[in-house]
Amino acid sequence: MNEPIILKVQGLKVHFKLHRPHFLAPAPVVHAVDGVGFEVQRGKTFGLVGESGCGKSTTALAVLRLVEPTAGKVFFDGLDVLAQNHEALRVLRRRMQMVFQDPYSSLNPKARVGSIVGSPLKIQGMATGRMRRERVAELMTMVGLRPEQANAFPHQFSGGQRQRICIARALASGPDLIVCDEPVSALDVAIQAQILNLLRRLQRELHLTYLFISHDLGVVQYMCDEIAVMYLGQIVEKADRMSLFNHPLHPYTWALLSAAPSARPKNTRQERRIRLTGEPPNPIDPPPGCRFASRCPYAEKLCGLEDPPLRRIHSGHWAACHLIDNQGLAPHLTRNGTQRAAL
Repeated sequence: MNEPIILKVQGLKVHFKLHRPHFLAPAPVVHAVDGVGFEVQRGKTFGLVGESGCGKSTTALAVLRLVEPTAGKVFFDGLDVLAQNHEALRVLRRRMQMVFQDPYSSLNPKARVGSIVGSPLKIQGMATGRMRRERVAELMTMVGLRPEQANAFPHQFSGGQRQRICIARALASGPDLIVCDEPVSALDVAIQAQILNLLRRLQRELHLTYLFISHDLGVVQYMCDEIAVMYLGQIVEKADRMSLFNHPLHPYTWALLSAAPSARPKNTRQERRIRLTGEPPNPIDPPPGCRFASRCPYAEKLCGLEDPPLRRIHSGHWAACHLIDNQGLAPHLTRNGTQRAAL
């Protein structure tokens, strides 16, 4: 049985105007996010994956209105987030929290940990005095820290412990949705596993919903129920975890997966590898047609002329590629399922 939708994003765009090069020139516009849409089920983890600069983090910030979207709709539990005034948004943010990427810069170095973890309770007026101290102690224990460590400063903790503090702060107001923006990318591999297991345990115990941002495919495969692949501000493929990793349809997704480290012998990996050349196009002046066409080894003339829509290929599996046929045959595969030679 499917869980109800808690987060719905429709046609989200975030454009940033830059300074004019001179007085008479128009202001350049960075198309950071350009028409992104997805739905997240309550209690599930939805992942956004892609290389640096594709718009993942900007999408997350726009969902929480930490940056103002240029266009689109964001609905949280049926409420139009973009239509809320300042006071209504402050109340709504009790239920929507964020864990940032860098645990070193996201904590106030002059504040004690107890004050940091308890700050949402103070700002939202949810607890004072002894009640706040008891809640902070509970949160510290919940994330694997000792309550007496609330009197310490952030510089007295390791990177993994600091991220636990950030998670405790995000949990303080009792949210339903937590946006995790690359929460383990700044940590050692062994510590990454601990933090990911902590997030999964908290999700089970508190029935949390995660919007999970990452460039690490291994992390995304471990954490996410459904995944969207982004390229240059757009979603190029969206599917559940099993479908995406076992049957990738978009050439960009295939390239990402084929480049991921694997324990399999080298000779079995070599035949699957797609080697991309060149750099992503400039987001200030995105090209016509498919934005991946200039790097795609299978691109045809149509790809450079028309922007492919994100269309349903199979049940729950969507892709934006002109070269995927109605039976779901991807451009990098032949009819018998073997890899097609690149053009």
